[in-house]
Amino acid sequence: MPNAQEPLHFADRLLRACRAKGTPICVGLDPVYERLPASLRTPNADAPAQVAAIGTFCRGVLQAVAKHVAVIKPQSACFERYHAPGVELCHQLIAEARQMGLIVILDGKRGDIGISSEHYAAGLLTDTPSLPAADALTVNSYLGVDGLEPFLKVAAAQGKGLFALVRTSNPGGDAIQGLPLADGRTVAQAVAQLMAQAGAGHVGTSGYSLLGAVVGATKTAEVRQLRELMPQQIFLVPGFGAQGGKADDVKACFRLDGTGAIINASRSILFAYEKPATADWRGAIAAATVAMKKEVMEILH
Repeated sequence: MPNAQEPLHFADRLLRACRAKGTPICVGLDPVYERLPASLRTPNADAPAQVAAIGTFCRGVLQAVAKHVAVIKPQSACFERYHAPGVELCHQLIAEARQMGLIVILDGKRGDIGISSEHYAAGLLTDTPSLPAADALTVNSYLGVDGLEPFLKVAAAQGKGLFALVRTSNPGGDAIQGLPLADGRTVAQAVAQLMAQAGAGHVGTSGYSLLGAVVGATKTAEVRQLRELMPQQIFLVPGFGAQGGKADDVKACFRLDGTGAIINASRSILFAYEKPATADWRGAIAAATVAMKKEVMEILH
């Protein structure tokens, strides 16, 4: 049992939250002003007006999905494009989501070496008295393990988690991640083994490491082998829905007990009110979330 002074291990906390909500799905917060409901947009809106509208929309999304999912994933880029006001909004939403009992994975894909990684880790994973940070952060593993060590140190101290890029869902990733090495492995498989080794010293009572892996839903043929190479990694699985991933495609991401993966959908949930068009955008988002939850849970039973 962890010491009362120590934060609960991230993987243990994540699995507990998913059990409580009865689902391993995650909703991504990737707001695009031009696609917001018409009721939230105004002609020729300036940047402050766009940030305000995005804030209203994202808070509506949180209210619509909070009782259905355990995890949300804000896409940092969608907020950073608006500079300081956007970044401030992102952190406000992180705080509000955590107050609602949601696990927050900030999709920032940070990665660097040495002191730069230390600054990223401190800024994005350290809670302050006035503003909590995200529960986890996506990181770029392709600079090597030394670039991840500062993140691992801060995450372990703060009870936070990391999800390292291993096999991404974008087609262009194949040109690098699918390259064969002299020993027969692909680049992605070599990275997977490095992540398994890096995370081995940070395993919770659940048997999972605080260092997880990003594995795209569209890479069905490779998922089973990546799961074998990374038995202690929780997979964060993008690409479900709008990018073509379906429930059967992600089944191999899970262990036989139904744990080990978080399945993310962003656009297919966020913009569910577009087709069919409806003014009840909150209702459409909630309905799409419930439909995804049902689809994913059917493959786990």
